[in-house]
Amino acid sequence: MRQDFAIPPDVVALCDYARLAQERLPAMVSAWLDGGAGDGVTHAANLAGWDRIRLAGAVLADMRGASTGLSLFGLALDHPVLLAPVAYHHLAHPEGESETALGAAATGAVMTLSTLASTRIEEFGSVAQGPWWFQLYAQARREDTENLIRRAEGAGARALVLTVDAPVKLRNTEERIGFRLPDGIGAVNTIGMAPPQVTAMPGRSAAFLGLLEAQPRWEDLAWIRAATRLPILLKGVTRPADAIRAIAAGIDGIIVSNHGGRALDGLPASAEILPRIAEATAGRVPLICDGGIRRGTDILKALALGAAAVMVGRPQIHALATGGASGVAHMVTILRAELEVAMALTGCNSLAAISRDVLWRD
Repeated sequence: MRQDFAIPPDVVALCDYARLAQERLPAMVSAWLDGGAGDGVTHAANLAGWDRIRLAGAVLADMRGASTGLSLFGLALDHPVLLAPVAYHHLAHPEGESETALGAAATGAVMTLSTLASTRIEEFGSVAQGPWWFQLYAQARREDTENLIRRAEGAGARALVLTVDAPVKLRNTEERIGFRLPDGIGAVNTIGMAPPQVTAMPGRSAAFLGLLEAQPRWEDLAWIRAATRLPILLKGVTRPADAIRAIAAGIDGIIVSNHGGRALDGLPASAEILPRIAEATAGRVPLICDGGIRRGTDILKALALGAAAVMVGRPQIHALATGGASGVAHMVTILRAELEVAMALTGCNSLAAISRDVLWRD
């Protein structure tokens, strides 16, 4: 992989980072990062979903004192761009998640460290210069899950992001290229933890042969809620009924996400799911939207549909592979600048002023 992480001058949008990362990452890594589940229908729909929504411009608005600031789970943030959990940052940069954290801190973006990070929680916590969250995959044994929670708490995580929508996977892009992790890169935070017991059987999916035995259930959610005082965000919610049940169980926030189209192919786009979750939850907890965010106009649309903030996943790795920490910072800066322009041209001088009035109605 290319080791020169200078940002080319023609990088002005997230699509430029995606193009350069495709050129510079090994084909196997690109297949893992940019592929989706099945035929990639949901992955493509995430991007198209935001494009289908049109905006209503506004003129002569009073934009004095305009701001993109917000308060979220006790954090005063300069903007609503968060970094979603993504595994194995060392596939894109020799310093892995630690390098991403530098870029996030430089722009005031909250980063979410994955359970499947290629950097130890303790090491990450020691170098992170800004607030960060820990993404939790429940393990086969509760004692292993609790171990991850305690380590995240001890390292300084400010919230837990419990991801529940991807206990199994089927990604043909990875299968076709024979994806495997290179030597020396792996999920270092789960070493020594008991994996699900899977029984091999010809013609059968591993899902029904052991993987689902370790899948978290509603009673596990209640146990995790009782195991920590940190805010818990439930990531991977696509059904309004599940969002309502999660709030009743004490969840502090919902991340509306179809896992970037990497879990169940055929799910609606995040842009379609978000307004339904927002209507059902009626502002009881903050909503964060993940999936297909590539422009500041996408962020404006998400906020208009009920999100308090958004997460970006693949783009942070594209930027990391291209420009290291500077690339990550530049990527966030691009999105914030685009959001500011979109707010100005729709007459919104604060995030609170963004409503469905900015969306074009036929």
